[in-house]
Amino acid sequence: MSDKPKLLIVEDDAGLQRQLRWAYEGYEILTAGDRESAIAMLRAEEPAVATLDLGLPPDPDGTSEGFAVLETILALKPDTRVIVASGHGERESMLRAISMGAWDFYQKPIDIDALGLIVARAFHVHALEAENRRLAARAESGTALGGIVTGSPEMLKVTRTIERVAPADVSVMLLGASGTGKELLARGLHDASRRKGQFVAINCAAIPETLLESELFGHEKGAFTGAVKTTEGKIEQAQGGTLFLDEIGDVPLPLQVKLLRFLQERVIERIGGRKPIAVDTRVVCATHQDIDAMVAAATFREDLYYRLAEIVVRIPSLAERPGDAGLLARHLLHKHATAMKLGNKSFAPDALAAIDAWHWPGNVRELENRVKRAAIMADGKLVTAADLDLESAGEDAGPINLKAVREAADRRAIAQALSRADGNISGTARLLGISRPTLYDLMKAYDLQP
Repeated sequence: MSDKPKLLIVEDDAGLQRQLRWAYEGYEILTAGDRESAIAMLRAEEPAVATLDLGLPPDPDGTSEGFAVLETILALKPDTRVIVASGHGERESMLRAISMGAWDFYQKPIDIDALGLIVARAFHVHALEAENRRLAARAESGTALGGIVTGSPEMLKVTRTIERVAPADVSVMLLGASGTGKELLARGLHDASRRKGQFVAINCAAIPETLLESELFGHEKGAFTGAVKTTEGKIEQAQGGTLFLDEIGDVPLPLQVKLLRFLQERVIERIGGRKPIAVDTRVVCATHQDIDAMVAAATFREDLYYRLAEIVVRIPSLAERPGDAGLLARHLLHKHATAMKLGNKSFAPDALAAIDAWHWPGNVRELENRVKRAAIMADGKLVTAADLDLESAGEDAGPINLKAVREAADRRAIAQALSRADGNISGTARLLGISRPTLYDLMKAYDLQP
């Protein structure tokens, strides 16, 4: 296949077609003499630039066919740069063509040099716009807020929600299974906010109940045995910043009362202290538990829940993020192989298939553990499914209804193929066994990005 840029010439005059073909040695020339062949060529080859004579059969003396071709080209592939032919005295047609979306026009009889400059500029602008789209997609889909690596619409929706919430001084509750990236998102929220203080994180489930109050609120010297000095708690350390309370569902009920008072009054008292201390900190909390069920069972205070959950963000599991497992696996393999100086490593096809098929009950944390172990255990540069210990991949859950199953299957297959092909559209289409225009239509329908 030629690496030259593709130029489509839509012209019914065979002699003029040959003249234009000879004039452009630096391009791969595609020719069409009517609307049907022009659209078929556009679908098959996706040229970046097209020159279009408005006088096409069956209306060679009019402009109806030419305008129909222009409208169809811009509807099918809006980024195509269409340069329309203008005869003398056809100013109204040119104005109409430009208003419809034509990029430029040229006068007949043709000046090859002048048209060559217009065509070259059209290719240059098309290339710049394509690069700009790639950079924008990479910024949005590669590493999102907080360093989250994702390409799935489900996770991108979460990051966009957090970006919108970040400037507002409200409490945020992140709900999601263990290993879905709750702390990364909380840190990203802090970074995107206007707060200048520290991001302070505490895992409420990892600290014994008897010590948790001291960790949060601090203590005065002599408050209890072993309190040899006055110590600030995590809440004070987050002054002017963000306090992240991970696994908030594990906070005992007596401490929930004290936490609620802090959220209402924005003052604390250290253990053993009598002096109220004003603290300005934003609270972000997270849990993997069913917090609504805990409120209903009276194991979590309802008034505290409403203080903490001014904004609730539900984080999808890795299994609910089609294509992200492969994308993350590549990122993590490069990260760990580089850190451990293991050289360049990549995934064998059976490893990629196993990653896509596995349901990832441990989410990103499980994926990282498997990839890190596989990077060490792999004999050569290729990491196999056996290295990942994923030879017995689980099956997906049963269907809901036919339409939902088909859409879910299409989304998953396209996202996985995009991940395997590193976002290359031609490679993705080959993996799926469909044409590029069909793939573009499906990606548009399902709001998927390369």
